[in-house]
Formats: sequence, structure tokens, C-alpha cells
Amino acid sequence: MKNWFMVTLVGQDKPGIVAAVTRALYEGGCNLGEASMVRLGGMFTIMMMVEYGGDEAGMVALTAPVESTGLRIHIDAVQGTLHRHIEPNIRVTVYGADQAGIVCETTEALARLELNIINLETDVGGTDEQPIYILHIEGVTDTTREDIETALAELARRKHIETRVTSINTLIG
Repeated sequence: MKNWFMVTLVGQDKPGIVAAVTRALYEGGCNLGEASMVRLGGMFTIMMMVEYGGDEAGMVALTAPVESTGLRIHIDAVQGTLHRHIEPNIRVTVYGADQAGIVCETTEALARLELNIINLETDVGGTDEQPIYILHIEGVTDTTREDIETALAELARRKHIETRVTSINTLIG
């Protein structure tokens, strides 16, 4: 019987991280499921669902050599639920002067509407003197685009930010 693990790695970004990690997993007899890899502020992080015939201790031993690359590793046993990809049907974009609370208050407003966040990305643009915060959210909801716009309007006024809500039609293309 094979077990599933969520393997999370974080470290300074440099070429070859993905190759080193996936080589160790491949040589250990692992199979990759879903994965997400991203670079944030000079750091690199990977989250992977990994199928492995051994137990958690075996997975720790298998990935131990990867730690020599400077990556920190965290491993959790999980249920392997592949092939249940959820397509987002709404996109929310928020931007304005960088200030505390943008992500918190936006996601709270969306949670009240029962929007399930599938992807969330943020970035900081502008200059050191005038930083601009940018938030992109994709999610799934039965709430209408108009109701989401209404819910975010007060936040936009109070925080002096811009919000844009776009329906996503996954059947196009």
C-alpha cells in the first residue's frame, strides 16, 4: 500500500532546487501528484503531494540529503485525493497604497460570501517612497459578481484601494 505525504520545502532560491528534490524522490520510488512551486522575495518554496511506499520516517530519510542544499523540509501524512481539481469561477484584484490589513479584510469579506479561495498571490510594486500593494485572488463561489463587488465597495472606500471582480468562464478557450 502506498502512502501520501505533503512535502514542503523552503530555502534561498538558486538554480537546481527542483532537479535535486525531484531526483531524490524519483530515486526513492516516489510518485508526484499535485505540486506548487513559487519564488517569493528571493526565497523558493515547494509544496508537493508525494506518493511513497514507506512511512513518514522513510520519507524523512529519503529527503534528508536535500537539506544539504540549504532547504528546510516539512513532511505531513495526508489523504491522496487527486483528480479533484477545482476550477475557479471568480477573480478578485485589489491594488492601492501598501498598508496593513488589505489581505485580511479582503479575505474576510470574501469568506462572509462563502467564496473558497483557490489561489492567492500578492506583490508589491511602485517605489520605496510610494509602494503599491497588489492582491490577486481566484476562487469558487455561488455568489454573483455584483454581490462581491458590493461587499468590497465599502472596503475600497475605507482603505482607498481599487477592487476589480471578474467572472471566469473556464469553458472558453
